[in-house]
Amino acid sequence: MSKHKTQKIIFLAFLSLIIGFIFQPELSLATECNEGDPELDWICREKERLARELDNLHTALSGAEKSLSGVNARLETVKADLVNLAEKLDKTEEKINQREEVLGQQTVLFNNRVRNYYKQSQQVSPLVLLLSSRSAASFTRELSYRMSATNEDKKIIINLSSELKKLAEDKEAFQKNKDFLAFVKKEVDAQAETLRTEIAGAKDYEAEIQHKIAQLSSRQQEILAARSGTFTTSVGDVPISNIPCSGPPGSPTYCDPGGGTWFAAFSFGAWTHRKGMSQYGAKGRAEAGQSANDILQAYYGRTPVNKDTGGTIIVDGYGALDFENYYLMGIAEMPGSWHAEALKAQAIAARSYAYRYKVDNRSICTTQSCQVFLQTKANAPPEGWRQAVEATRGQVIEEVTTYYSSTAGAYLTYPEGKWDTTDGQGGAGFADRAWESKAGSPWFYAAWFNQSYTASSAKCNRSHPWLSSSEMADILNAWQVLRQTEDDRILPVTIAQCPLGGTSGNPYSESELSAKAVGMGGAFGEVYSVSVVYGGNGETNSLTFETDQGSVTISGSEFKQAFNLRAPGYIAIRSPLYNLEKK
Repeated sequence: MSKHKTQKIIFLAFLSLIIGFIFQPELSLATECNEGDPELDWICREKERLARELDNLHTALSGAEKSLSGVNARLETVKADLVNLAEKLDKTEEKINQREEVLGQQTVLFNNRVRNYYKQSQQVSPLVLLLSSRSAASFTRELSYRMSATNEDKKIIINLSSELKKLAEDKEAFQKNKDFLAFVKKEVDAQAETLRTEIAGAKDYEAEIQHKIAQLSSRQQEILAARSGTFTTSVGDVPISNIPCSGPPGSPTYCDPGGGTWFAAFSFGAWTHRKGMSQYGAKGRAEAGQSANDILQAYYGRTPVNKDTGGTIIVDGYGALDFENYYLMGIAEMPGSWHAEALKAQAIAARSYAYRYKVDNRSICTTQSCQVFLQTKANAPPEGWRQAVEATRGQVIEEVTTYYSSTAGAYLTYPEGKWDTTDGQGGAGFADRAWESKAGSPWFYAAWFNQSYTASSAKCNRSHPWLSSSEMADILNAWQVLRQTEDDRILPVTIAQCPLGGTSGNPYSESELSAKAVGMGGAFGEVYSVSVVYGGNGETNSLTFETDQGSVTISGSEFKQAFNLRAPGYIAIRSPLYNLEKK
């Protein structure tokens, strides 16, 4: 083969190599990232991290236990990362464009170099140079020059080819990462839309529940209010009587309903908002050696400061009264015979509550809707109470409203949810550790069948709070119907004889309600047993019943609603934390 043909084949192979580099097949994701390239390494790392984030999002949304707030936070993080990545890609694209512009100019020179190289490779024949030279010396110089020029062109061609190849690789990697960015954005938008749908669904469900509550008839709302309590009880200044027959088996106030299967609902606390200070809790703490400030710190998260509390306060029905020397002396919220430190804590709480009215020049009511004031007590305050008011004169709790009530059932929701126990914990045995229990609150654990919280109040011809198996099954049928429809005939069968909240109506009989429940999943005829699960939030979480229809589990709030709408007489669950006992 001639030298000329050999050089041409080498040159064509060289061009093919360049073209092959420029138009090489699509690279796999595994080979795109070049570890040595500082301009593209960060893209590879970001892409891998974003891919992991997308997988995490898919898992978070498709998992059995979704956390919408966590997914939302992750989405926001990915979106912020995408913005940064887009900015970096823009800068990288700008650099690549600049390189492409420079190489574009060099490509013109490259083409000339290729032609020159080809021509020179054709003309570099020693025989031709020898014939055209006038001497051996000039022949040697000419040959050396031409060979040097050819070699230089060859180097330039190789270097330029490498640059073109590198540019092609970088452009391809850039485009793939740009496409990947577009894919990630699309996925993030899709995930955001899914999240919005999930949140919307949750909100719709919440709205549906709120709507169902709102759609309960005014008659049913009155019944629920009457049985849940429309005011807040306090200890007051009169002796407390344990309501007969309100206690569990084994207690002094237990009344045996007779043979057969019976159930009774026992509330932890009653008719209270469960905010601020528990008065019986304060009594238990004081008897255990805690000071008034210790008690206030426990219930309000702060201790009192001194204020100028002189002057008057406007009181409903009385006009302006001396704040310290008369109004506070008449506060009838705690027996004057109680422990001095508990009385001091009560005096400061009552003063702090009324001080807001005094400063704002507003009239304060004299009932439990505000705090009870008795003129007879103000005229002749018990010695223990008088000393507590005088000992704490001017002391006020700031920044919180000093709510208080008699018995919260060992759980308080203000200033923050916490258990009012010796160790501040709920769980097994919390009742024995509750300060109210130690202080002997008659309402700490009671089954309510009286119309109000006094022993002499109406009982609707019932001598105890126990319900028979069929009566409990009737309440489960009420739950069965209520969970599927709105029905204003879900009322106590005794509503006509013993109105609740001043209302009456046309309730289903037990047989009518049973027939209604048959078409809604089956009617309950008998209840054999029950188990209760308490929540760490101070509420009854769920109840599981064994019935003639098998086992059924009901949420604590749903059962409480059905119970209070359907239970006969004045039997009621007074607190969100309650137990259902079987006898």
